[in-house]
Amino acid sequence: MFTGIVEEVGAVVAVSHEGTNVRLTIRARMATELRVDESVAHNGVCLTVVKQDADTYDVTVVQESLQRSNLGALRTGDGVNLERSLRLGDRLDGHMVQGHVDTVTECLLTEDLHGSWRYTFRLPEQKQLLVTKGSICLNGVSLTIAELTESDFSVAIIPYTQEHTTFRSLKVGNRVNVEFDVLGKYVERMMSARFTA
Repeated sequence: MFTGIVEEVGAVVAVSHEGTNVRLTIRARMATELRVDESVAHNGVCLTVVKQDADTYDVTVVQESLQRSNLGALRTGDGVNLERSLRLGDRLDGHMVQGHVDTVTECLLTEDLHGSWRYTFRLPEQKQLLVTKGSICLNGVSLTIAELTESDFSVAIIPYTQEHTTFRSLKVGNRVNVEFDVLGKYVERMMSARFTA
């Protein structure tokens, strides 16, 4: 379980293929504190540390995660948003994030509002899971939906988030990972089961 509060932006230093899987080597300050078998969210995708060295660690991305996320597009030198799993007793500063990415969407517009930034994204197929002022996790960042239309949605980014996540390099056309609010997913499931029973 995560909160969507990014701890640091790591750097991809190696990408290799193992059958249908992709193995990523990440350089990060937190690497010295990690252990094998620990969970870390990478652009919002929960992955298990399989190797740890002085300032790098490795994770394996399986086919299911590659199909649902943007991790397969990562190349050496790319930044990646990192967050370690929530510990019991920690504050929940963002919202409940599972690290189970649902889909990807495309950035349509970036706006510098001279004090904040506004990013607009294509509305995903599962648009019924989005509500204005509701929570959404984009590339592992807990955000609030500022505006929702029939074709897109927008989020507002404060300077700290802009500076300390990969939003600082996000461009129009880039794809971002989306995890919908788990509460919304459960409500939708219960409602659809009620009407089909």
